[in-house]
Amino acid sequence: MSLGVLNNISAIYAQNNLNLTQQNLQNTLTQLSSGSRINSGADDAAGLALADGLHANVAALTQSAQNASAGVGMLQTADGALAQVTNLLTRAITLATEAANGTLNSSQVGSANQEYQNILTEIDNIGKTTNYNGNNVFSATAVNIFVSDGTSSGASTFAQTVGTLAKSSVGTTSGGGGADLTTNATLSATTASSILTTLTTAVQDVAYQRGTLGANINQLNAAANVANSQSVNLASAENNIRATNYGQATSDMAKYKILSETGIAALSQANAVQQDVLKLLQ
Repeated sequence: MSLGVLNNISAIYAQNNLNLTQQNLQNTLTQLSSGSRINSGADDAAGLALADGLHANVAALTQSAQNASAGVGMLQTADGALAQVTNLLTRAITLATEAANGTLNSSQVGSANQEYQNILTEIDNIGKTTNYNGNNVFSATAVNIFVSDGTSSGASTFAQTVGTLAKSSVGTTSGGGGADLTTNATLSATTASSILTTLTTAVQDVAYQRGTLGANINQLNAAANVANSQSVNLASAENNIRATNYGQATSDMAKYKILSETGIAALSQANAVQQDVLKLLQ
């Protein structure tokens, strides 16, 4: 090979290789420090698009599980209120049974009626004041619980309707409203038998309503469980794409550090070769 000073080809090769080594070493150090294999689109454009898409799916599924859990909370609030209504109805049945007994005097029947009226008022109050997150639970308004994986094809809406609750409509049936306790407004010896029949129906209607709520609670819990399971699986898939393989990265770092040192030495030697030209001029 001829000697010349216009271009030091060996030094140029050594410099280019050293620059490439330094770039690879910097990328490896970035992966090690960030924990992510993909830190820019240049690292893996296709992998970045896939990982970001999976990350969006995970976010949607996580929120969907929370949406379903919030729906469960609303339904459980309604179920708890109806459990209290059942207790009140049970007490009302006791009073009606007592009032139907001919051994009571008018004053005792009047006391039983007063407590019965208080029970009706309290059932009304429960229907009006039971709320979840500031919204009345017994409004008979459908509440849509949205569960999605972040795509239109993977979305479901669960319409939940608790129904109404008032002394004129206690519980629900397959046909709609429940028992009307206002049919006989006053508990007396003559109305006790009829009221007792209505109260028994009311207990059954509340049980039916609670059974419907229970089925809906189970459905939402299942939807939340599915969303949580999908979220875990997609998060794992994202991690496999995005996360740094520390075993590989540390091995690469050792390799590039050695190449960096040898590259610097090679560049030094290539530059030293140019000095041989001076010897020819001596």
